[in-house]
Amino acid sequence: MTAFTRRRFLAAASAASVGAAAGCAVPGSGAARDSGGGGDGADRSSSGDTGPDSDRDPESDTSSEPDESAVPTATPARDPTTSLPTADRTLPLPMSPGELTSEAQSGGPPKDGIPAIDDPSFVDAGDVDFLAPGDPVFGVARGDTVKAYPQKILVQHEITNDTVDGTPVAVTYCPLTGTAQGFERGDTTLGVSGRLINNNLVMYDRATETWWPQILATAIPGPWNEDPPTASLREFRLVWTTWLEWTDQYPETRALSTDTGYARNYTRDPYGSYNPREGYYANGRTLFPSLGDDDRYQAKRVFLGARTPDGAVAFDENALLDAGTMAGELGGTPVVAVADPRLSTGYVYLNPDGREFSLVDAEVRGADGTYAPDDLPLTRVHAFDAMWFAWSGYYPDTNVYA
Repeated sequence: MTAFTRRRFLAAASAASVGAAAGCAVPGSGAARDSGGGGDGADRSSSGDTGPDSDRDPESDTSSEPDESAVPTATPARDPTTSLPTADRTLPLPMSPGELTSEAQSGGPPKDGIPAIDDPSFVDAGDVDFLAPGDPVFGVARGDTVKAYPQKILVQHEITNDTVDGTPVAVTYCPLTGTAQGFERGDTTLGVSGRLINNNLVMYDRATETWWPQILATAIPGPWNEDPPTASLREFRLVWTTWLEWTDQYPETRALSTDTGYARNYTRDPYGSYNPREGYYANGRTLFPSLGDDDRYQAKRVFLGARTPDGAVAFDENALLDAGTMAGELGGTPVVAVADPRLSTGYVYLNPDGREFSLVDAEVRGADGTYAPDDLPLTRVHAFDAMWFAWSGYYPDTNVYA
C-alpha cells in the first residue's frame, strides 16, 4: 500500500527540489508535488522543453479570445453577501481589492470557456475503473456524505457545483497553483471567469457576477460587478490525497463520474501528470508572472497553509509528515500542525496554551488523552495545500516552518 501513498511522492519532490537548487542559478527551478503510481514514465521536465503540452497554457487552447466587453449573463444583484454564505470576518488581502483587480490577466478562454460541472453524477468506489491507486483525489467527509473528486476530472473543469450533506457547495481546483478548496455557495453557483491573478483561478458567482480569487476566497471588483463589498466566502476542507488512501479510510465513498455532460478526454491532463509527476507539475516555472519573488523554497514545493484575519502560516507538508507535529505561530497566537499519515495530509490548530502533542501510529497523544489527527480538543483553523510561489505571493508576511 505504501507504494501508492502521496507522502512518498512529496518526499521525492522535496529531494528533487534540493538538487535543482544546487544545480541551477534560476530561483524556483526544480520539482513539484508528486503522486506516484502508473503512467508512461516519461519525464518531460528533464530538459528545457517539457513537451508540446506542458509549457503551453492549456487555458489558452481555444480559438476564441476573451471578450473584454462581455456583458453579464443576467442582471445581477450587486451585493454578493445577500446571495452567498460569507464568513463572519474578512480574510487578509495582500493589497487593496482594486489593486488585485489590476493584476488580473486572461488565462486564454473567455468567461465559462472552462465549463464548471453543474450537474455532477457519482459512482460507487467499486464501480470506478478510471482511477489508478496513486491518482490524486480531493476528498470530503461531512455528516453522512463521503465523496471524492478526481484531479483528472477537475483539471478540465476547475469547479464542480454540488451538494454535500444537504449544503450547496462548490468544489474548486486550480491546477496552476495546486490548490483544492471547498466553498459554500448558497442558492447560486460558481463559474470560471477566464482570468487569473498570481496564476490562480478567479471564480465568479452567477448571482452577482462578483470576482472571487480562489486562494483569497474574498470578493474583489471585476468588469461585471465593479463595486462589491469586501467579504470572504465560507469554506470547508477538501483533503488532497490518493485514491488508494481515500478508499482505505472511506470504502463507502462515491467518486465524481466522468459522465459530466461534456466531451472530454479525462485520461489526459493538459498540464502534465501527477501520476507519475511530469510537465508543469515537475518543473519550477510558472505560466504567468506571480505576485511575489520569495525564492527561499522551490516554487512548487507543497505547503499546508492556513490564514485568518490575524495573519497566515505555512508548514512544509513533507517536513510535517516526517515530524508528526510542528509548532508555529499565526497572528501572534501559537498553533500546532498535526500530520495525518492515513491520508498524507495535515491539520492546523490554535494552541494558545502551548499544549504538547506527539504523533504515534497515526494517533495524536496529549497529556489528557489520545485523538485522531483531525479531532484534537483545540480550535481547528481552515488549511489547504498550495504551491509555495502561490502562497507566498498572496501572503508575503506569512510565518513559515520547514
